[in-house]
Amino acid sequence: MIREKHDLTVCLLNDSFPPCIDGVANTLVNYADIIHTDLGRAVVAVPDFPGAEDHYDYPVVRYPSVDTTKIVGYRAGYPFSVSALGAVADEKPDIIHSHCPVMSTAFARTLREQLDIPVVFTYHTKFDIEINHAVRNRLIRKSAVKLLVDNISSCDEVWVVSEGAGKSMRSLGYQGDYIVMENGGDFPKGRIPEECCLRQRSELGIPANIPVYLFVGRLMWYKGIKLILDAMAGLKSAEKDFRMVFVGDGMEREQMEDYAEDLGIDDKCIFVGSIHDREKLRTYFSMADLFLFPSTYDTYGIVVREAAACGLASVLIEKSCAAEGTIHGENAYHVEENAKSLCDLLVSHGQDRPLLRRLGENAMDQLYLSWEDSVHRAYERYGIVLDDYRRGLTERNL
Repeated sequence: MIREKHDLTVCLLNDSFPPCIDGVANTLVNYADIIHTDLGRAVVAVPDFPGAEDHYDYPVVRYPSVDTTKIVGYRAGYPFSVSALGAVADEKPDIIHSHCPVMSTAFARTLREQLDIPVVFTYHTKFDIEINHAVRNRLIRKSAVKLLVDNISSCDEVWVVSEGAGKSMRSLGYQGDYIVMENGGDFPKGRIPEECCLRQRSELGIPANIPVYLFVGRLMWYKGIKLILDAMAGLKSAEKDFRMVFVGDGMEREQMEDYAEDLGIDDKCIFVGSIHDREKLRTYFSMADLFLFPSTYDTYGIVVREAAACGLASVLIEKSCAAEGTIHGENAYHVEENAKSLCDLLVSHGQDRPLLRRLGENAMDQLYLSWEDSVHRAYERYGIVLDDYRRGLTERNL
């Protein structure tokens, strides 16, 4: 049962937050907005970011940070800031919800000891891949994984965004319980008007009759970008016309643009950078014919649900976390994790735009989950966690 508004004050923590944009930062914004507007009160604590201006209805506490964006894509905070801990404590939170298992959860553990309140943690990301990418030394990697697992195990309840995320967490060495708490999407259900889509195509120099394939996310190789580019090269060799649009940015973007040029498909690929305007991003989803998301790294893929909200079906790697809940040929396409499989699918189905539109409509009807529904479910669960904590029923490793 959802409690009355203002009954719970929720402290939300993550290592990324606007102006740094990624899937988990977007998650935190939606949690905070919906909790503070509809359910209770929110307070956010995140690492400082140069030039950040926090004009939100809820308090945002920034604590000191160092620049690690070239390593992990966001800044690492110093979680033992006395002033930041005091500022959050002054808001009198009832429960803490961390969305990152490293510095944010260290902050959460310190705050819990100060206030005697429970900590919920959500596992969003395959951190084994993050750690392997950022840390070369094997012994340091091992220590980093142990710290991560210790932090997760210390929480009073652990959530995952998919069963695949749970398996990833188990592979790191976590042995406790968890529950699946799916993320939602903040796009309203429905496509942007066709004239807006045609205008966006025109701005990009794309003829109205050419199939458009879309990727949205951080431009990192482990997101499956090489697979996409190789498939596009195969598609061009098959004499199929198309445009491949990449929305997002990352430290490996320049390498990707160079690789597209090496493959001879730079005239077919458009890298537009990050788009912070959510309505403009909806236009990109609505103008495309297929969303390509061949990532085995992502544990859920909010962007798949965002695409579905706009009537856009996705091409996903079979048995990947992002493919959970989707049905091949009904509301998505599943391919093997290689460029040939993706290319073959696009040759056989990727030019049939009426078929792709029907698939997208099915995705809209069957896969869409709003952030409102997702956060309301989470808020209801907060009450259960808090009751268990007060009754001494929580089991965790301090």
